[in-house]
Amino acid sequence: MAVSNPGKTPEHWSSRFAFLLASVGFAVGLGNIWRFPYVVGENGGSAFVLVYLLFAFGIGVPLVMSEWAIGRRGKTTASASGSVAEVATQAGASVAWGGVGGIAVLAVFVLMLFYTTVAGWTIDYFVRAVAGEFSAITAAESRNLFAELMADPPRLLFWHTVVCALTVYINSRGLHAGIERAVKVLMPMLFGCMIVMLGYSMAVGDLGAAAGFLLTPDFSQMTGEATLMALGQAFFSIGVAMAVMITYGSHLDGQISIPGNAVIVVGADTLIALLAGFAIFPIVFAHGLPLDSGEGLVFETLPIVFGDLPGGRLFGGVFFLLLIAAALTSCIGNFAPVVAWTEHRFKLGRTAAALAAGAAMWLLGLGSVFSFNVLAGFHPLSFVGIFAESTIYDIFDFFMANVLLPIGALLTSIFIGWIADREGIREELGLADGAAYRTWLVLIRYVVPVAVAAIFVAGVFG
Repeated sequence: MAVSNPGKTPEHWSSRFAFLLASVGFAVGLGNIWRFPYVVGENGGSAFVLVYLLFAFGIGVPLVMSEWAIGRRGKTTASASGSVAEVATQAGASVAWGGVGGIAVLAVFVLMLFYTTVAGWTIDYFVRAVAGEFSAITAAESRNLFAELMADPPRLLFWHTVVCALTVYINSRGLHAGIERAVKVLMPMLFGCMIVMLGYSMAVGDLGAAAGFLLTPDFSQMTGEATLMALGQAFFSIGVAMAVMITYGSHLDGQISIPGNAVIVVGADTLIALLAGFAIFPIVFAHGLPLDSGEGLVFETLPIVFGDLPGGRLFGGVFFLLLIAAALTSCIGNFAPVVAWTEHRFKLGRTAAALAAGAAMWLLGLGSVFSFNVLAGFHPLSFVGIFAESTIYDIFDFFMANVLLPIGALLTSIFIGWIADREGIREELGLADGAAYRTWLVLIRYVVPVAVAAIFVAGVFG
């Protein structure tokens, strides 16, 4: 990534393929492979999936297009705040609008303060799987295994440090030698592991039951709460309002189509989430496991299954390797705008900015690491009713997901829809002044703000 000082144009992606790999890699994270299957399981199957698809393309695509357009239009900086400020200046608006990008950078930084901890769990479970620790494991032993990991500060600290070090190193290497090179390894690994898991699940699981569950809609189960959850899942899975798409957009050359690639990225993100369902649910149905196992589905329930199935040691390792690839590609993308902001704000070189931001991420992330053990009883905001029992990890999660991201997305949609120069943005999007552009404008001006406001109200007051 280029040094993000004003007046220095960020370097471009080496190819459209590299750009797509990086963008899809960022969007495809643990939310697709870990959270999506159990959220579907808790909310009635394919009816939820169909509503999710509606939101993913109706809200996710317009926002991704907007963020890429801001990044490319900013021209002189890879920093999200700098890009928004530059676009505001072009429109004759206040540079204070750059704060919208700043909120997005803050959101993704707070996300990394607990995401590195969860990413560390996936590495730990990969090691346990290949070591054969899941062999003939009982339900009680599986629960104890996870509880023991949570109660082991040195082990959690070690994996947190490993994830932080990898993330910092890759970003410090820059756009071509770092981010592009990493995703060209990790994304094929992710797709390869997904294909292997699909084949394995079809062989040992109940594919018919899973297909019926995922492909036969029952809208009677789509309550208002489930609909709102589908909206939130689409919003957070794609990764809008995290400054990443703005930063990645700053490296786009003028020949790359923004609308077409936005559809590809959102479509690939959604496809992988659905494939994860087909990789997991046949096994779940074949073993009579509860569909609403929640977060424990991955770290407590599936190890039992892998311990019982033929080849479970090998395929359990493949599954957690899949999670590692998804976690690391997201970490790489999440950290990129933080590095770009640090470069721009403090006029640092790339390596120095990555090390400085990484040190802050590692240090503050210790709060999440220790929230499951030595600080489990520490509730820093206990004087606020809704946070009475919240750990540092819980607080980071709440403010990122329920406050910073919705506010950032709302302000982004207002900025791009009402403040930025209409003709300049339309040209950046590569759209004629016709139906496609007007549809995007209506969505970004009216539909997206209402949807994001609903997420915010439900998250904070629900």
